[in-house]
Amino acid sequence: MNKVLLLIFLSIIDITLCLAQNANSKEIQPNIIVFLVDDMGLMDTSVSFITDKNGQPTPQPLNNWYHTPNMEQLAAKGVRFSQFYAQSVCSPTRASLLTGQNATRHHTTTWIKPDENNRGEFGPKQWNWQGLNSTDTTFPQLLKNAGYKTIHIGKGHFGPLNSEGAEPKNIGFDVNIAGAAWGRPKSYYSDNHYGNHPKYKEENKPLTHNIPHLEDYYDKGVFLTEALTLEANKQIAQATSEQKPFLLYMSHYAVHAPFDSDSRFAKRYQNRGKSKQAQAYATLMEGMDKSLGDITLKLEQLGIAENTLILFLGDNGSDAPLGKNDDIASSAPLKGKKGTSWEGGMRAPLIVAWAKTNATSAMQQRLPIVQNEINTQIATVLDIYPTILSAASVKNPAEQIIDGVDLAEQFTGQINLQRTNSFLMHFPHEHRHSYFTSYRLDDWKVVYNYLPKIKTHHRKKPVKQYQLYNLKNDPTESNNLASSQPKELSRMMNLMIAKLKKQHAQYPMDKQGRTLKPILPTSNI
Repeated sequence: MNKVLLLIFLSIIDITLCLAQNANSKEIQPNIIVFLVDDMGLMDTSVSFITDKNGQPTPQPLNNWYHTPNMEQLAAKGVRFSQFYAQSVCSPTRASLLTGQNATRHHTTTWIKPDENNRGEFGPKQWNWQGLNSTDTTFPQLLKNAGYKTIHIGKGHFGPLNSEGAEPKNIGFDVNIAGAAWGRPKSYYSDNHYGNHPKYKEENKPLTHNIPHLEDYYDKGVFLTEALTLEANKQIAQATSEQKPFLLYMSHYAVHAPFDSDSRFAKRYQNRGKSKQAQAYATLMEGMDKSLGDITLKLEQLGIAENTLILFLGDNGSDAPLGKNDDIASSAPLKGKKGTSWEGGMRAPLIVAWAKTNATSAMQQRLPIVQNEINTQIATVLDIYPTILSAASVKNPAEQIIDGVDLAEQFTGQINLQRTNSFLMHFPHEHRHSYFTSYRLDDWKVVYNYLPKIKTHHRKKPVKQYQLYNLKNDPTESNNLASSQPKELSRMMNLMIAKLKKQHAQYPMDKQGRTLKPILPTSNI
């Protein structure tokens, strides 16, 4: 009898320990939302990211043009980053986001064209145009293995048609709604079936840019951004009912072209001196902002907002229909836009906050985030992977090399002394700026052009092979110091070349098929 009682007693202890372990596991597993906006630059918002020399926000004219009150609320609850860097086009950023690796390492170095190799005339022959696949280590897969329900809503663009990456379920997501090989929709309108409407089908040719899984919204007047939000909130409720922590990768097609006006917000932007396209772009932005507010409200209604971490970011610089590629216009006061080597092509918003702040929350005490502050230290898209793993208490596999760092220290408003304030952007392909590498380190930035005399679709005249800027003194990249600062140019070029080599970069090729590696400058550039 005593043995039976002992066994019962030990069983109770075992069950109690298991329950305690499960409770602790849930306590250290916050819900995580990656709220990703396509083509959203640093200025495409009413939230001010630019700071003065004392780190204080300095509102810019474009902040008064856009209306994003839910972004404002999120920024007030957390920390925003004034120098957050992404790749200057989408597919490289999205592969880097999921893997923590720079494009130089994973070799998806330009946007993936769904139906053919998009290397460009002089691009590297073996670049990874197939994108991600089921053998890649991604944070959705690691969180899924750790008990998370992983949800993908919206734009995928992780691989071309008929590749594994074309289906987000192959790279770590339990659920995929609206994700495919396409990088943009053909239409945001439900009357056009978001690109699936028969009127778009050419004779004997398949539909293109047709967003899947949203048939329930056809012909009901539901804008694409709204449809994705409704689906996201359904999945949040489902995961909550299952009592599982969730990862929501909320990847909006907005604000990518086509610039279809969202009629819910059009009146606000009329008669204010900007083009119809610029007005439509602003409505896309406000619709995205409404989505953020609707999702936050859903978290509060379900009672899980305090346990939900939101990382809000853009995937590259702005593509707003304001000014030309090299103007100070769409990202003013920064120069350039998406697809360029300028700051306006690579700087994007990043805001991190708990959906609802509570100083007594054990989860928030474990990952404290300052409120309504701007961190002026460099952060990059490469940092999102290690940051999410750390927040979820998930270990990175020993074999997975990562190029980013955990941002937790910067969330507290502090300067992370352990990180290198640098970002390498390598683009051996054609776009608005072609065949270049740029390297930012502290206040300095160098841009190297591999084929400075080659004309491309966007480049009609030669460019300088070497460009050097001091971004502290010249944030608009107006004064090329390559000739006047030869020692600094050589230092930055040497550091850039070493970084390219370390990360196994691939390079453009000349007309004879020879690999073009960076050349150190001579004294007479």
